[in-house]
Amino acid sequence: MLENWVVEPVRVPLIRRRCHVCASDTFRTSGKFRVNANHKLIDVWLLALCTACGETTKLTVMERMNVRSVRPELLDRLHDNDLRLAAELLQDPVVRRRNRIALDWDDAWRLDTGGSDHLDDEVIDVSVRFAARIPVRPVRLIAEGCGLSRAEVERLITDGKLVSAVRLSGKLSGDFTFTLKR
Repeated sequence: MLENWVVEPVRVPLIRRRCHVCASDTFRTSGKFRVNANHKLIDVWLLALCTACGETTKLTVMERMNVRSVRPELLDRLHDNDLRLAAELLQDPVVRRRNRIALDWDDAWRLDTGGSDHLDDEVIDVSVRFAARIPVRPVRLIAEGCGLSRAEVERLITDGKLVSAVRLSGKLSGDFTFTLKR
């Protein structure tokens, strides 16, 4: 039987960026946007606060764009300070590259196994789906979902009892499946 697991965010991830006031390198966002229109052009920033000193930084979302090229629904979400939109924009590789930031997903996600009661079966097939692009080590997910230690999961991979079409070392942020043979 195929088990379905979901990796889902529980909060907006921290933003990795050096603070120019203190020595901290993490910021958090509350989802507030600053929208500035100058005639037909619009600039949009996502505001973030330093976790140590509270200094505000602006992350560029749009720069010198024609107002008519921005969808009205998007403008409404920006003006409403939509936290979901902030989370979506933080995951956008263009926004991250433009602002030279990285995301810190530690303690910002959880694994929902759907109350698996087949973990004692001889063979289990699991499909892992990501609700957001959260980079996580598959070994950690499998250990957490099956109630094993990471060392045990590594041993199962080495012994060929844990197999997947994707490489289980490193980090993944996309859906994958695996089979565990006890």
